[in-house]
Amino acid sequence: MAEPDKTPRRSAKKVRCAIYTRKSTDEGLEQAFNSLDAQREACAAFIQSQKHEGWLVLPALYDDGGYSGGSLERPALKRLLADIEAGQIDVVVVYKVDRLTRALSDFAKLVDIFDRCSVSFVSITQQFNTTTSMGRLTLNVLLSFAQFEREVIGERVRDKIAASKKKGMWMGGMPSLGFDVKDRKLVINDAEAHTVVDIYRRYLALKSVRALADELATAGIRSKRRVRSDGTEYGGQKLSRGALYLMLQNRIYRGEITHQGKSYPGDHPAIIEKPLWDEVQAVLATNRIERETGAHTRHPSLLTGLLFDDKGDRLTPTYSIKKGTRYRYYVSTGLVTGAKMNRSNGVRLPAGNLERLVIDRLRAFLNHPAALLDALADELHSDLGRTELIERSRQVAEGLRAQVPTVVKTRLMSLLCRVTIKLDRIEINLSRHRLAAMLAGQTVDQAMEDPELKPDAHDSVTLAAPARLKRVGREMRMLVDNADARATASASLLRIIARAHDIQRRLIQNTKLTVHDIAQTEHVSAAYLYTLLRLPWLAPDCVPQWSATATPQRDGINAALRRDCQPIGRSSEHYSAFDKRKSWILRNRL
Repeated sequence: MAEPDKTPRRSAKKVRCAIYTRKSTDEGLEQAFNSLDAQREACAAFIQSQKHEGWLVLPALYDDGGYSGGSLERPALKRLLADIEAGQIDVVVVYKVDRLTRALSDFAKLVDIFDRCSVSFVSITQQFNTTTSMGRLTLNVLLSFAQFEREVIGERVRDKIAASKKKGMWMGGMPSLGFDVKDRKLVINDAEAHTVVDIYRRYLALKSVRALADELATAGIRSKRRVRSDGTEYGGQKLSRGALYLMLQNRIYRGEITHQGKSYPGDHPAIIEKPLWDEVQAVLATNRIERETGAHTRHPSLLTGLLFDDKGDRLTPTYSIKKGTRYRYYVSTGLVTGAKMNRSNGVRLPAGNLERLVIDRLRAFLNHPAALLDALADELHSDLGRTELIERSRQVAEGLRAQVPTVVKTRLMSLLCRVTIKLDRIEINLSRHRLAAMLAGQTVDQAMEDPELKPDAHDSVTLAAPARLKRVGREMRMLVDNADARATASASLLRIIARAHDIQRRLIQNTKLTVHDIAQTEHVSAAYLYTLLRLPWLAPDCVPQWSATATPQRDGINAALRRDCQPIGRSSEHYSAFDKRKSWILRNRL
């Protein structure tokens, strides 16, 4: 009789299963047994039924309560994906597919992660196999319906909110200072309402939100105190400038409800009367224009808010003061705010040179009749002759040079001027329609309507100014092609050059006189005089250019000599080996 086979049965390989649960709202989550518990219990029972295959439940909980399935920004889902990437999970188990995601595009991303990490996906109420093409098709169809359902629900909710607000109904949220909520409606809180009216009146008297914030902080006036559902209180903080700006423009105080930029008569009473509201809005509008044009600024920057780099980021005006002299710059916003960025990509340009280049290019365009008429061919008005238009254009061009900076900036804002710094040029975009209206004598709104200043492509006139960005040290310098030869020379640099020629002349006339003797007489170091004695050997055509662009306080004489007055690619040692007069010719050729 044959003996029975005593070979031990091979145990199934362990399959680590993670259960993921989700609920779109937090309603009912405080119950002892909620929807998340029900999903987890059903999934655990399914895994237990597969115990013979080696399936086991991991103890980690991946529960997202109160998170929508339309986004992957969920804390438990992020932990689940991190554990998958770490190789700690073999199977992801959910109650239904839409618990994982309701967006088809997000599901494609998740499937890619599952495939890359060799992780299976199981929905216990919907049987399919993602390893086959038919299974993937079935899953995509299910998810398409889930996404459609989510979008339809969202549309219904948005339509309901819009219809309710058009009827003046308050649709929830935190009540503003001056209001309380009773029976889902806004009612006036008398004590807070008096505070709101006083804030409006004080702003009319001060005409400054900054001064208003300081005065309210001194008076001890704080924001509205609120109570959470668990009984904890919050609020009661100092009113910041941002909060005050919102309060002064909040139409809910006029008894109105706003939606999508429009306002409708509300069911709640008004706190601020119309005359007071209108006066406050007029002051806000005036201050906004003055702030944008720099009307109260001692040193206004013409291109503030109008200047962008080639990545579309704004350049911010800043300045430095050295030895009592103020130097203005436009720099990348990241260099000012300290945001994380590659500092080598930051731009820092001298403000005066850049502003002059932009204004000169605009004036050249306005003084060029053919270019102007060609740009405005589709905007010319029948009642405005070409001769009159050209004359007005010349008047505007002359005004850009003669008017005060605030007026010039108002002109630029009216034209929706956008200046973009490229590596090889500077682009200036103007609104064709606004330019035509300005030359026709029509009133053009001075406020910047578009925060990004991107006029429509069909309404844009693009001007280019040849200029190149070159990195010098830690900043980008702007090299202007065909720069204006009438650039103003630096008086201090001209004095230094004259002093160098005087010292050289004295040394030539008196052969017994030494550099150290002159240094002792003039109370300077001999090294400084040796540096000065290089200046008389500058090429004659180099002196005006160097004195107009270099700044001794910023650059130092040695740095300026090396940068501006040497043959390109030559070191100072190489340069000194040439006969100086021959090197003038060599430099000009190079």
